[in-house]
Amino acid sequence: MTTIPAALYLADGSRFDGRGLDFEGLALGEAVFYTGMTGYEEALTDPSYAGQILTFTYPMIGNYGISGSAAQYDRACVAGAIVKCVARHPSHHQSRTDLASWLREQRVPAMEGADTRAITIALREHGTILAALAVGEDAMARAERELAAYARTATTDGLVASVATREGYVEGPTGGTRVTLLDCGVKRAILRDLTALGARVTVVPYDASEATIEATDPQAVFISPGPGDPTDLPQTIATLRGLLERVPLYGVCLGHQLLALACGARTYKLPYGHRGGNQPVQDLTRGEVMITAHNHGYAVDGASLPVELEATMTNLNDGTNEGFRHRRLPVAAVQFHPEASPGPADAQGLFAQWLAGAR
Repeated sequence: MTTIPAALYLADGSRFDGRGLDFEGLALGEAVFYTGMTGYEEALTDPSYAGQILTFTYPMIGNYGISGSAAQYDRACVAGAIVKCVARHPSHHQSRTDLASWLREQRVPAMEGADTRAITIALREHGTILAALAVGEDAMARAERELAAYARTATTDGLVASVATREGYVEGPTGGTRVTLLDCGVKRAILRDLTALGARVTVVPYDASEATIEATDPQAVFISPGPGDPTDLPQTIATLRGLLERVPLYGVCLGHQLLALACGARTYKLPYGHRGGNQPVQDLTRGEVMITAHNHGYAVDGASLPVELEATMTNLNDGTNEGFRHRRLPVAAVQFHPEASPGPADAQGLFAQWLAGAR
């Protein structure tokens, strides 16, 4: 088998070498790490990872293959992927192909054999950093030059538009609770869970106007997760501010941040984000601790919550805000992903509780 040279170049000048998988090319984006032992298919297809080069901290990835049923989007969303060792002969009854073959089909530059522990340590010490993942000699020859040019102008603006729907559609049973979902990069699991609870979900683009949303006659509005900085979406924030007094609202991840901004709170960028399925979150209203899935680089500043918002969840690793609810209005949000179910059922009732209050 021919060995394809590959390397990850960080904007601070660091370089990590490995072997390229079958697709040769150059990926530019933010270098981040994912701590989950499983869930690689979900992560690689999660729209929240748009524009990011994802390093898996678990040493072997791909041992149960790619099924297609676990995908959260109709294509890979990551810019690039890095693993210590790729399992080329997966074993699972739902597997349809191996990870390396799927990454080639998806045209995702990917590297194995690199020291993923060293990469993770570098990202933890430096924080999220712009990077280039080059697979193949041609890509490596131009990687540093293109990374330097990319670093001068890179922003997260436009990432939501790259994964959000541009046309509305409807899912779920006729006669169910009418939920309008603002798609900032929605995962299939969210639509699955909402429709399984009997919701009739009308999906509209993230930049839909108040009039467009009201025309769907919603009993409740859900704001989805998605990639990037929430302050990139001032129009969406203004729309949510206008809906606060009119309809029940619920946000997840980016939706949590957008709702907080609409209510007058602030957000900030985390040093290296939360990405994985093992974050302990305490429900402050019940005292219970949940194991939760995360995928975000920004957080709500808990100290900035206005008096009308009550903090309901906190991250036990670093104390960041994980949820809030409005003291007067039917408005609530969580930073983590209840639909990902790493617990697996720790957060399962959150969507049901919200829908019950919306009926």
